[in-house]
Amino acid sequence: MIQNNQKVSGQGIRRDETKNMILCAMFVTLIAAGAFIKIPIPVVPFTLQYLFTMLAGLLLGGKLGCLSVCVYILLGLLGLPVFAQGGGIGYIFQPSFGYIIGFAAGAYVTGVIANGKGNPGYPRLLTANFIGLGIVYFFGMVYYYLMSNFYLGTPIGLWPLFLYCFLLAVPGDIVLCIVGAILGKRMIPVIRAERI
Repeated sequence: MIQNNQKVSGQGIRRDETKNMILCAMFVTLIAAGAFIKIPIPVVPFTLQYLFTMLAGLLLGGKLGCLSVCVYILLGLLGLPVFAQGGGIGYIFQPSFGYIIGFAAGAYVTGVIANGKGNPGYPRLLTANFIGLGIVYFFGMVYYYLMSNFYLGTPIGLWPLFLYCFLLAVPGDIVLCIVGAILGKRMIPVIRAERI
């Protein structure tokens, strides 16, 4: 009897791990695709990358959401052209690479906050998304500033940094936060039911 229970338990764990791997792989693919789905708005066009990294955190939780983004980053650094401007280890010298690092940290925090409650409502989901977005921009702007001023030799002041790397870029991402909360509210119960 004990051995049968152990077998069932072991099969259940393997099944859970398989489901988690499939979900992570799906989000790695979505994040990569999102880098090439560009929304042509005036001044600063943006991609759907942030939407998919945010959803990875919301739907998979902090750890698996972050893992999905980290696998995506690793694939890009290994040379697969999954970033918006290609791939390869040299991409770390792109001033915008900080945003990609921020995607991983943002997905983790978004997932932890959103999934801190059994059935999160819109206020919690929006809060999680906006905090995650703040983390993405923090990493992105700090990295951009450091690379521009201390590596590339193309100094940028704090006001231009704030204007071009935040103020002009953030409206589209705010819309994505709202869209992410709506999708998350509908999809979190479905994903949880599939993972049981």
